Amino acid sequence: MTAAAPAPRGAEAARRVLERCDELARHSSMPDGIERVYLSPEHARVNDIAAAWMREAGLHSWSDPAGNQCGRRSSDPAGRPALLLGSHLDTVPGAGRYDGILGVLVAIEVADRLRETELPFALEVVAVADEEGTRFGTTLLGSRALAGSWREEWQELTDAHGTTLRRAALDFDLDPDRIASAAREPGSLVGYLEAHIEQGPRLEEADRALGVVTSIAAAERRLLTFRGQARHGATPWHLRRDALQGAAEAVLAMERLARESGSVATIGHVRVEPDAVNVVPGLAEFSLDLRDETAAGRDAAWGRIQHELQAIGLQRGLDLDVVSTHEAPEVVCAPELRDAIAAGIAATGDAEPPALFSIAGHDAMAVAAITEVGMLFVRCAGGISHHRDEAVRADDVALAIDAMEAAVLELAARRADGAGDTRPSSAIGA
Repeated sequence: MTAAAPAPRGAEAARRVLERCDELARHSSMPDGIERVYLSPEHARVNDIAAAWMREAGLHSWSDPAGNQCGRRSSDPAGRPALLLGSHLDTVPGAGRYDGILGVLVAIEVADRLRETELPFALEVVAVADEEGTRFGTTLLGSRALAGSWREEWQELTDAHGTTLRRAALDFDLDPDRIASAAREPGSLVGYLEAHIEQGPRLEEADRALGVVTSIAAAERRLLTFRGQARHGATPWHLRRDALQGAAEAVLAMERLARESGSVATIGHVRVEPDAVNVVPGLAEFSLDLRDETAAGRDAAWGRIQHELQAIGLQRGLDLDVVSTHEAPEVVCAPELRDAIAAGIAATGDAEPPALFSIAGHDAMAVAAITEVGMLFVRCAGGISHHRDEAVRADDVALAIDAMEAAVLELAARRADGAGDTRPSSAIGA
């Protein structure tokens, strides 16, 4: 039974955060929804707004060479390693107003509260420019640049209108050849903490406001294609090599096998050729986004799925092509940062906060390449995310602000006592 929580002292701050979420939601390229993509006019506008809020919170603010909006306490000495708080401000098409955005605004509130507090490390906030990958099809561009894993070939990525990232950067007044210089120096960060809506129903089902993230799931995306033979719809059943029928069987098989494996599978894209009502489809292309708590579990699930798809192709006379388009191992949150977040949540009245692994990907995955990471989950209504119905409770937001502040202070106390080390781990994810 969860202990009764004390009244959060962040009620006024929560009201301000929710009003700011509403304000940012007005900056969209969609007339009837929210869409805000990398290197767009909307990106520039929300960066300017976030910069003003950072300055109000006592932070010196700047935009880095990748377009991430950053802030640092003005009182922190230059060169002192920093604890970084933040999340992202970009969105998917038809987005809600809290995914990523809530984490940035919670971070600003925490920095505001701690502006006069002596800490054994500097305190910084980042509003990441691109996490979703909506415009250029590659995720985590902003946080990868920050973490030093930017790839120069990404300059040639194109959006749906054929605009290259290089051209978009120039139009945004960024030098595309300097994006890699957004990388933080090794040793410049002591850790990264991110507050984020859960994007799932587990906290709501448990009637809990906040949770501690243990790890971020391993993921792999594949583009799968069955190739058969396009023929007139009058073709007898025994002569058909129907690629779409094979894909339909494959989709159900992938769901069944992923469920049995304890993995998560999403098939979000299907395309057929020649796409005519009276022609047997000769080609069916479909996607698979497969996630699991570990890369080993993900790969084991894929092994079973691949075997089944090959059997379907053989039975139906179809050739199967498989192309991997994205792969990421699991990222394990650092024990010290997990403990600090758990202590922060406990300070709000939940003595034993739930520990959850994140099925969704986050900026923390990229930042883990340069420093240790920790995450706090906030309950969201119905687990709905990436949708206009995304919703959070004001009292949960108040608790999240309180918990994140307490987590920073807990980490500061540990570092001041010599229990921690300000150097980034050389074995992230171990």
